[in-house]
Amino acid sequence: MTAQGNSTARFYYSMPSPCPYLDGRMERRIFVDLTGPQAVLSYDLLSEAGFRRSLGFAYRPACPGCNACVAVRIPVARFEYTRQWRRVLAKNRDLQADICAPIATAEQYALFARYQAGRHRDGEMARMDFEDYRTMIEVGANASNVVEVRDRHGTLMGASLVDRMQSGLSAVYSFYEPEMPERSLGSHLILTLVEAAQRAQLAHVYLGYWIGESAKMAYKVRFQPLEALTRDGWLPIDQNGLVL
Repeated sequence: MTAQGNSTARFYYSMPSPCPYLDGRMERRIFVDLTGPQAVLSYDLLSEAGFRRSLGFAYRPACPGCNACVAVRIPVARFEYTRQWRRVLAKNRDLQADICAPIATAEQYALFARYQAGRHRDGEMARMDFEDYRTMIEVGANASNVVEVRDRHGTLMGASLVDRMQSGLSAVYSFYEPEMPERSLGSHLILTLVEAAQRAQLAHVYLGYWIGESAKMAYKVRFQPLEALTRDGWLPIDQNGLVL
């Protein structure tokens, strides 16, 4: 691991590891500590530069010879509630969203484990126990919440770990009931965050990285309008990932 930086912030490079999204490629990240005394760069500025949070660190990909990961965000004031999204909202009109403290619960973990088994059985997160899950939810959770979505019976149907910044809401990680594909719960969670950002008069919902070559990550371009971080700053992209 190599450290770079000056007296105000230290950036580190991770060791190369297999990419979790694209077979045959190696992943490397640059990250900065958000918890120690050197963490004077604000999370907002880091997010504007395409960083994401994991535990007490902000990171972004720094993979030699690969730029497949593209940071994307929804400008919520211009978000288009198309027929597709109106249908998703209608199918889930019985659900209620609650904003909760970033405290891990056994109920959340049970849903998280079902989601991993149903959607990401071969991924590293499928091996997480409750203590691992609690670490993900609670460590580094400054200005964070868990948005829980429940049906009329009080059953937990989905949840998102969300960071609130001056520039918007950042969806750190979301999971949902995998046995109800007809509800499109993943899309519903994103729409829930869009509505929450609109109510709070926040400018953006940050969705993390869009990877056009990955079936797991390509869905994000369906949320239009969408902005991508390019060499020329944040610019709108279409549903094919092309800069407009």
